[in-house]
Amino acid sequence: MIKSMTGYGKSSLCKDSREYQVELRAVNHKYIDINIRMPKIISYLEEDIRKEISSKIKRGKIDISINFENYSKEGNRVKINTELAKMYIQSLRELAVEENISSNIEITEIAKLPDVLIIKSELDEKTIKEEILEVVNDAVEQLLQMRKNEGEKISEDIKSKILQIESKVEEIFGLSTRLIEEYVVKLESRIKEILKTEEIDKSRLMQEVVIYADKCSIEEEITRMRSHILQFRNLIEASEPTGKKMDFLLQEMNRETNTIGSKANCLDITNKVVDIKTILEDIREQTQNIE
Repeated sequence: MIKSMTGYGKSSLCKDSREYQVELRAVNHKYIDINIRMPKIISYLEEDIRKEISSKIKRGKIDISINFENYSKEGNRVKINTELAKMYIQSLRELAVEENISSNIEITEIAKLPDVLIIKSELDEKTIKEEILEVVNDAVEQLLQMRKNEGEKISEDIKSKILQIESKVEEIFGLSTRLIEEYVVKLESRIKEILKTEEIDKSRLMQEVVIYADKCSIEEEITRMRSHILQFRNLIEASEPTGKKMDFLLQEMNRETNTIGSKANCLDITNKVVDIKTILEDIREQTQNIE
């Protein structure tokens, strides 16, 4: 069953004073594009998270927001960047002398400056990895379920449109079988009118009919359209992602439809060709959101 490319998933976990929150949003994209926002302290897990998501999602733009808080005393250690703090102090004192202002520098103010205080995590990386992947997988499953639900709705709509196309194709086939007979009658009547005689060279007439039949025959195009319709139905029921294959198949169906329209010298067929092209465009818009 086809899946939509849009979806949303959110999950959280609180364990041993560690809190995780993961939020995923997915939208349409030609390929797989994963963007991750996460705290620097666990950035070493980015590639593992990326692999986990790409193993389950094959197409779409995925934005992931990850929050991590560690309230465990055993897991955190504050380290002072002494060299950087001294550089701050020296620069501030030089500025004070240069501007003739007070150089009374409080240690609490120094501590607020960027990168002076560093919180080091000494937690087991394996534990953190297992816990965060658990939350990521839960959020992904929610997103996949939403994609599946929307995909089912899209599937039913496309099936209905494919049925309409199939009906139009068969109507065109029925009309095309009568074109030769109508042409023979018109041609014979025209010749009689021009030559003012009832005597007609039957061999010459049949030669003209054969040329006309070869020129306007759409049997090959009808056969290919029937094949494409069958393939499209199979893609709808396929378990693997089929969005790109559907897009290609729609291009082929559109090409065959154009050829039918250019060959068939019949207003009724032309009108049905326009109807098919309109339906194909509607399906194409739907496939832009299929994984």
